[in-house]
Amino acid sequence: MDFDENNRAQPPSFNEPRPGPAPQPAGPPPVMVPYPVYPPPPRRGGGWRVLWRVLFALSVLANVGLFLLLFSAIIMVTAGGTGIYRSVLREGPRDSKIAVINISGLIDGGQAEEVYRQMEAARQDRAVKGIIVRVDSPGGTISASDRIYQEILACRKRGLPAVAFLQGMAASGGYYTSVACEKIIAEPTVITGSIGVVMVHFVFENLLENKLGIQPVFLTMGAKKDWPSAFRTPTQEELTYVKDRLLQPAYLRFIEVVKQGRQDALSSEEVEKLADGSIFVAEQALAAKLIDKIGYLDDAIATVKTMAGIEAAQVVEYRRPLSVLGLLGAQGPQIPKLDRKTLFEFGTPQVLYLWNAY
Repeated sequence: MDFDENNRAQPPSFNEPRPGPAPQPAGPPPVMVPYPVYPPPPRRGGGWRVLWRVLFALSVLANVGLFLLLFSAIIMVTAGGTGIYRSVLREGPRDSKIAVINISGLIDGGQAEEVYRQMEAARQDRAVKGIIVRVDSPGGTISASDRIYQEILACRKRGLPAVAFLQGMAASGGYYTSVACEKIIAEPTVITGSIGVVMVHFVFENLLENKLGIQPVFLTMGAKKDWPSAFRTPTQEELTYVKDRLLQPAYLRFIEVVKQGRQDALSSEEVEKLADGSIFVAEQALAAKLIDKIGYLDDAIATVKTMAGIEAAQVVEYRRPLSVLGLLGAQGPQIPKLDRKTLFEFGTPQVLYLWNAY
């Protein structure tokens, strides 16, 4: 340590270099030891993992199935056990309702049964003051068309006013059912009319004999028992017989139904003149007095309100609830089979209230 002239210690100077550590002798470079790599331990319990995954997937499917069953049960309870439930189209007082009955697609036995369910639901609801029959159909079988016609008349006998609302296409059997209503309203783009009868008949003679080498044999008692036959070309006598026995009665019934339904607008002579199978667009049908007005659903609703003497109403329609099989896609289209039943159905003459161009 340094001392001054008075013998006092002086602090060290930081600018002076300090002695560093003594140099070490260079030694050999360090040796790098590789880190040991061990294989992964064998997986155990793989079968149990697969089993648990399968059980988990089954549990999920079971829960989904239970949910769908519960959903269907709720819908059935809401529908009152009738297999049908209400859908509100226009809001209004619940104690005053207008029921919309839908006729859509080909009219057959299934369609007639569906209309019956809708009508029955409307009859059971005391709040229903009138019905609208919404038709979008080219027609169908004579029997099913007449059953729907009678169902509409039955509702009218209970004091419920009925208005037909034609959408898209309401031809032949579709128009047959419409004339059961007191008024007919059609959209501007509707196709209607086609008052007449058509018969569909297939003949498999060339297919069976010339292509497949099959010779059908029929043993009958009675000369006209197999008239007409799907296995041979009909003679003119057979065609005349079928026309007189099947087509003519159905045609006359169609004319009579239109006469009764449109008696306030058309004379008997006018109906017979229109009954040539012709189709009409809305403006032509209005000019021919086959319909009463061109309009839309709200116009039909207003007409029913006036006829029922009410100012406001809740407009409802009836639908079938979703089924579990339908939700799961189990009711998909089926491929038709060419068996004896199918051949019989194709070979049996079908007399229809159907627009032939459909």
